[in-house]
Amino acid sequence: MRRIAILAALWLVAAAPGPLTIDAGTVGRPGSDAVAELFPIAGSGPFPAMVVLHTCAGVDEHTREWARRLVSWGYVAIMPDSFRPRGVHNVCNQGREVPPELRAADAFAAAAYLRTLPNVRPDRIGVIGFSHGGWTVMETVLANTVAQDGGRPFVAAVAYYPACPPPRSPLATDTLILIGQADDWTPAARCERWRDMVQTNGHTLLMTEYPGVLHSFDAVRPTRIYVGHHLGYDAAAAGDSLVRAKAFLDERLKR
Repeated sequence: MRRIAILAALWLVAAAPGPLTIDAGTVGRPGSDAVAELFPIAGSGPFPAMVVLHTCAGVDEHTREWARRLVSWGYVAIMPDSFRPRGVHNVCNQGREVPPELRAADAFAAAAYLRTLPNVRPDRIGVIGFSHGGWTVMETVLANTVAQDGGRPFVAAVAYYPACPPPRSPLATDTLILIGQADDWTPAARCERWRDMVQTNGHTLLMTEYPGVLHSFDAVRPTRIYVGHHLGYDAAAAGDSLVRAKAFLDERLKR
């Protein structure tokens, strides 16, 4: 019955425009393929929490591995699926089929749901995203987007190898960008320009570039070409990024 209810909720979301509806009826357990999967922590808490945003290829084991990692770091994690409920499976090289502005609204909807949970600290919610999800993170941290999608910014944001179009407004969130200098899909130079252009508005903005490192450097998969771009795991960069991401989040979300 639970699976039937989830499938019905997916159909309703697909039939309606706008952000995902993320509530008790559309959120499921890890691996449930629900509109959003919740990765809880045992105990009463309250705990800080993270919204996890998948790549252009949709929800996969890489995204779920990150959600489990965040739980091991002491964060409740929620992973909205921005594609399948809309009848989309992959937007790689078609990134605006489900644009980051719409996915940003999904991220804020997921955060709003987290705030209804009694074991989540409503004032300590962050966001992390990868590739297309990282691009989405770069939308969520802008003051204009926050105002449009509910007026409550994330406390901390981590963007792995994001696209970085010119910023449209000042920062509203402390932000960390992690990217490879050899990335030929989301070039580091664009994020350098973004970093130099955006008004920080008193927020922290950090960027780490890894020399010789490709796109998707934290995913343990063979070096390959995917839709015309080079992807490759780099153990040293991945390990360093985990240290930096955890320290960045812990400093802001566990105070």
